Amino acid sequence: MRAMVLRRTGAPLEAADLPDPRPGPGQVLLRVLACAVCRTDLHVVDGELPDPKLPLIPGHEIVGRVVDVAPDVARFAPGDRVGVPWLGWTCGDCAFCRAGRENLCAEARFTGYQIDGGYAEMATADARYCFPVDAAYSDAEAAPLLCAGLIGYRAFRFAGAARRLGLYGFGAAAHILAQVAGHLGREVYAFTRPDDVEGQDFARGLGARWAGPSDAPPPEPLDAALIFAPDGRLLPAALAATERGGTVVCAGIHMSDIPSFPYRLLWEERSVRSVANLTRRDAEEFLALAPRVPVRTHVEIFHLDEANTALDRLRSGRITGAAVLVP
Repeated sequence: MRAMVLRRTGAPLEAADLPDPRPGPGQVLLRVLACAVCRTDLHVVDGELPDPKLPLIPGHEIVGRVVDVAPDVARFAPGDRVGVPWLGWTCGDCAFCRAGRENLCAEARFTGYQIDGGYAEMATADARYCFPVDAAYSDAEAAPLLCAGLIGYRAFRFAGAARRLGLYGFGAAAHILAQVAGHLGREVYAFTRPDDVEGQDFARGLGARWAGPSDAPPPEPLDAALIFAPDGRLLPAALAATERGGTVVCAGIHMSDIPSFPYRLLWEERSVRSVANLTRRDAEEFLALAPRVPVRTHVEIFHLDEANTALDRLRSGRITGAAVLVP
């Protein structure tokens, strides 16, 4: 099979011809149909997330067709189309797993990080962490739902009943979540890089009530703010924009250091929390909700061999919506 391989962090991916993988116990073998390019892939490739498996095939927003299953797998059969997210394996036995909080399993392994991912023509995946994909979506349209959508949805759940919702960093996750929030009657306020006029127009086109630079105050205080951009300086800014009793949710897996800020920004019962990974419940709920909204993903398609170009475009903020690799 053809694959794009990370051999050392900080270096470009290398095209390689590798043997086709075979499914192990509990696994399915997929022919990859599409794999979205996530900012977490950048954190892995650039070495901001420690100790990836090397060599590694990145990619954790996979849409694939099942071509084979292990003898102990009954959930899927050849021909099924499934999605594979970031959380790729958990122990199933710890207190977190037993409580349905497998996203916090200490033994968890992640697709495109400790497990070879979807920047390839074939991939294996734990059947427990594969999910049916609604037929309303093409392969490329469905791929961003598997991380940008799922993480955005989990962050949105932690915003509670917030009516005025701020989204800091209007990329793949925010462009999906803006549609979900609008469908549920929330007001969306989109924050982008100061020079990203195109991104602000994009947000308004998806129903944002207001869009502006991340260093500007919104026209009204926010009930909750969700931070998708990996810039720690946004946390004090989001707190300053948030109403009394509001919540700021840090939704990324990596963020630069948060600068010190005066206690008055946190006072009046504002709260700050993070989102870690996802659960199967998140996937089941969101993938059922998305076609009802309906969420329409905006994708830019790249050939598998163009993975480095897609990563470079994402790194420099030149992707509108989500980049997707198609073998």
